[in-house]
Amino acid sequence: MQAMGHAMTADQHRANDRAGGMARKLAIVAGLASLGLAGFAVALMITPGNPIQIRFGSSSSTATTTPAASQAAATQLAWVAAAPGRVEPRSGQIRIGTGVAGKVEKVSINMNDRVAEGEVLIRLEDKEARARLASAEAQAALSKRERDNPPAGAPRETSSRDSINKAEDAVYNAERAVMSARFELDDAIAADRKTPGNQALAGARRRHADAVDRLRQEHSALASAISRSGSVAPIRLEAGLIAARSEVTLAESLLDKTRIRAPIAGTVLQINAKVGELVAPAVELPLVVMGDMSIIRVRAEVDEADVNKIKKDQRAFVKNTANPNKEFEGKVVEISPSLAMPRMGSRGVRRATDVEVMEVLIDLDGGVPLLPGMRVDVFFRR
Repeated sequence: MQAMGHAMTADQHRANDRAGGMARKLAIVAGLASLGLAGFAVALMITPGNPIQIRFGSSSSTATTTPAASQAAATQLAWVAAAPGRVEPRSGQIRIGTGVAGKVEKVSINMNDRVAEGEVLIRLEDKEARARLASAEAQAALSKRERDNPPAGAPRETSSRDSINKAEDAVYNAERAVMSARFELDDAIAADRKTPGNQALAGARRRHADAVDRLRQEHSALASAISRSGSVAPIRLEAGLIAARSEVTLAESLLDKTRIRAPIAGTVLQINAKVGELVAPAVELPLVVMGDMSIIRVRAEVDEADVNKIKKDQRAFVKNTANPNKEFEGKVVEISPSLAMPRMGSRGVRRATDVEVMEVLIDLDGGVPLLPGMRVDVFFRR
């Protein structure tokens, strides 16, 4: 009997041990579950802009959206397509370089200056060009005297060729007058920049316009003389004069290239030249960047899948990181008639999955605080 009592006591101890082990396991599992729920609650609290709200005290949890999320959803419904873009002037950014190598003698403009069409922006040293022009003009004058007073026994010009020679002389003189008027206008514009309201500028513009008009008339007269006389070959002295005057034209062109001019009226955006620097023709680094800032526009690249959603005169708005809480309105003014590879941003090596894009120009309304070169996001309205 005593042995049986000892056996029952051992069985009870084993059963108690099994029950205690199961209780410990359940306690561990419950503790782990509590830690998991606590971590999930902390993650919800520290996540910025998390729209999920947990409601306690009800039979089920529901997810609701915040007012910010509702506003974002409403904004998204207002547009049908989005595209990356870049801000540029109305004329685009015009990169101006030099056509000849030389040393910068004078920089006539500053950043943000408004310049007129044809105004000299930068002048290079022109001593060599002026010397070459003077030599060519002297040779042309000598050739003209030889043609007009040929030596004894030299062939004489025919009457049909005589009318052509007179027309060529008139064209040559008109070209010299245009060059002189152009340089006079350059000086008048430079003087007006220092002292605005200079009366000499209006007179210089008028004389230059008259010289250009006269040159146009003389070219028409030369064409008429050639058509009336037919193809009459020049004699040796006439050919020598034509060659000498061609040298004058080349020297004049070289001299004009030492004056870097504004191709349009606009605003100076960048200056990459300093007095004394040696410059040469180069596409990579322009001497001056300018553009017409009267209207700010955006050049966007629309993905191929969205091209049918874009129409001319369609309204659009623009956003950028510099003005995160503002939208700048505009309208589509130009749509490219074809697709091309994207040029905006760095995509690395082109892949087979890259899509073609359509360029779209958007004119922005009024004055906007956006600078040329800024990256923006364009949203096209419904």
